[in-house]
Amino acid sequence: MATTHLTKSDFLKKVANYEENPTEWKYLGDKPCVIDFYANWCGPCKMVAPILEDLSKEYENDIYIYKINTEEEEELAAAFGIRSIPSMLFCPMNETPQMAMGALPKQSLKQAIEEVLLGKTVEIK
Repeated sequence: MATTHLTKSDFLKKVANYEENPTEWKYLGDKPCVIDFYANWCGPCKMVAPILEDLSKEYENDIYIYKINTEEEEELAAAFGIRSIPSMLFCPMNETPQMAMGALPKQSLKQAIEEVLLGKTVEIK
């Protein structure tokens, strides 16, 4: 499975319907996800893209990796206060999501997936 691009309507169905629940986060997915807020012109976003593709294959049974183009989905970017890209939203199943900003290296992304999304303790190598 590869990364999946989301539109606003996809987001409202697959991730969270912030229009129905504006004051409460209710994750709608059946497994945790990472959402990459990016733009096509962004150099660091282009560096992270192949890493996310690799991770989507490595964790295909455990998590979803979604991508949101901030140029096309300005309302979603505004709803999450995206001011710099890339920004990644880590959405665990029953906890508050966590935002990370900047182009994270693969090892940092793996650590966040393991700890934040899958609840595992990871030793940093």
